[in-house]
Amino acid sequence: MGYNQAYNAYKKASVNTASQAELVVLLYEGAVKKLASASSKFGPNGKLPVANIESFSADVLRAQEIITELQVSLDMEKGGEISRNLMALYIFFNDQLRNANISKSKDKIDSVLKMMTELTESWRKAAENANGTVAAQSQPALNIEG
Repeated sequence: MGYNQAYNAYKKASVNTASQAELVVLLYEGAVKKLASASSKFGPNGKLPVANIESFSADVLRAQEIITELQVSLDMEKGGEISRNLMALYIFFNDQLRNANISKSKDKIDSVLKMMTELTESWRKAAENANGTVAAQSQPALNIEG
């Protein structure tokens, strides 16, 4: 078994054995990774070079897909106010990212990235408390590469 096959088997096993909270953490980590990648595409002058437009857009779209997955996973009946607040936040994030993709705005990407990073830490702590174990940190167990 080659390295790639072993790694893919590991990723699949990680996803299959992860708790719901750990899966949420993995989704957040994936969105953060894509947003950080999108932000890194800008030059030192704050402008997006033409050569980076396609990969920038792909990163933003993948982050939006992940956020949408977080949206559809919300249990609006059981989650109550927390689910409603998260839904509003996810809608806001996707709206900001859509606008950032159109206007090529690093500031909007960085703003969502900052909030997503903070939420990732909160979810990681919640997963640790729920499972009594340390949630996966920066473990690319989901196909977040797009």
